Amino acid sequence: MSEQNKRNKKDPSQMRHGYTTGACATAMTKAALQGIVTGQVPDEVTIYLPVGQFATFKVETSEIQGNAIMCETIKDAGDDPDATHQARIQSTVRLIEEPGIHLDGGVGVGRVTKAGLPVPVGYAAINPVPQKMITGVVQEAIDTYAIENGVEVIISVPDGEEIAKKTLNARLGIVGGISILGTRGTVVPFSSSAYMASIVQALNVAKEAGCDHIVITTGGRSEKFAMKQYPDLPEESFIEMGDFVGFTLKNIARKKFAKVSLVGMMGKFSKVAQGVMMVHSKSAPISFEFLAGIAKKVGVEEEQIGEILTANTASQVGDILKGNEAFFEALCKNCCYFALAHMDTTINVSTSLYAMNGDCLGKAENIDKLDEDDWYR
Repeated sequence: MSEQNKRNKKDPSQMRHGYTTGACATAMTKAALQGIVTGQVPDEVTIYLPVGQFATFKVETSEIQGNAIMCETIKDAGDDPDATHQARIQSTVRLIEEPGIHLDGGVGVGRVTKAGLPVPVGYAAINPVPQKMITGVVQEAIDTYAIENGVEVIISVPDGEEIAKKTLNARLGIVGGISILGTRGTVVPFSSSAYMASIVQALNVAKEAGCDHIVITTGGRSEKFAMKQYPDLPEESFIEMGDFVGFTLKNIARKKFAKVSLVGMMGKFSKVAQGVMMVHSKSAPISFEFLAGIAKKVGVEEEQIGEILTANTASQVGDILKGNEAFFEALCKNCCYFALAHMDTTINVSTSLYAMNGDCLGKAENIDKLDEDDWYR
């Protein structure tokens, strides 16, 4: 493969966009209803997406089920590593005596069991924009074909319960399957928006569940360490923020939680300690000069300072200074100070640093005000 092709493969602008579960469900609803009204299920249907463009979907399978018709398509998420890529999305439509449009979820579509989500408790996890899209195509058909009956629509995802195990649905209180999602109708490869939306949803659920202490981690491993550190907190209190430290902290401040604990490892938290609030590997390099400065502040010997300055990774610095409680406490305090400054609200902040093997390197707990004399900048 040429260097040019390698570059193109990794370039997001060259990646193929896909379609949301909501768009797929809408298209299959249109196809099934058209089949009921005309007696002929189309091979494909075109719908208008919220993003402002048309999209055409192939009807992979259709089936007459008594007085109902089921249409199925295969979700194409494009080049995005989406858990629902290649999922079978079905809509089963029938005319009923009761007037109006009646939308619900079937097999593989989750049910909401916790407050704080955009769908009420007890309802199928079909988010507001997909709901609007689906009812929109039904209303269009009602108007076009002068349908006098009510219309029932059941959205199903045969493998949805298994797919949901790869998502945060259980933590959010969505049981039995996946959510039908999508505000644009399209899936943008490696988009941050979906992850950020899941953080907001998780915070909403935590607030509604009565949590006042939130624990934010950068990934699954650090979350396991956090759960061992805070065994008495409910699962709703734990939120994987990924690289979005600043975004998560701002939303915690808006929700007025009483306490937040940051739990993570040297690589990303060495950046937070510098005030970097987007800790993706490409966002900012590790500053070994900064880490050496913290070490000097707490009296680390010159020989070790030299080792820090020539280290390859932040984890290596952690190994060099393992057991030096003063260094790790100072680093954690710096994380707390920058978090407090970023949130700009009254809140109690703690930070814990872990090694990859689960050893706790150090902590700073219950910091609720900035201390300029102690804050290394």
